[in-house]
Amino acid sequence: MSDLLKKALSLGIGLTVASKEKVEKVVDDLVKKGEIAPSESKAMVNKLIERGEEERNSIKSMVQEQVKRVLQDLDVPAGSDVASLEQRIAVLEKRVAELEGSKPAIAADPAAETNNYRPDPAGGPTAE
Repeated sequence: MSDLLKKALSLGIGLTVASKEKVEKVVDDLVKKGEIAPSESKAMVNKLIERGEEERNSIKSMVQEQVKRVLQDLDVPAGSDVASLEQRIAVLEKRVAELEGSKPAIAADPAAETNNYRPDPAGGPTAE
């Protein structure tokens, strides 16, 4: 039984995406072939499902670590970095709005506000 269990547990790696029903079917087939006793089938199903969950969690952790490394290599900011930057932008936008509200509006052509402005024929402004 121990060799068979080892084979079944290593089969569990392949069963990481299998449903409980598929695992039960594989074990039922082993019972029908006489390779395991019916009294051992439930324990084997539970072990295979547990092993599948462990493998699934292991794969998930490896993928998450790999994605994290790639994002760091690409200098993609973390969610907390983005949230911090969004807060800073909001503060700056508020400050800009306050400053704009406290000063008179700037004319589109600042030189037009002076009476002594006349264009220089060479292209630059001159004051009289």
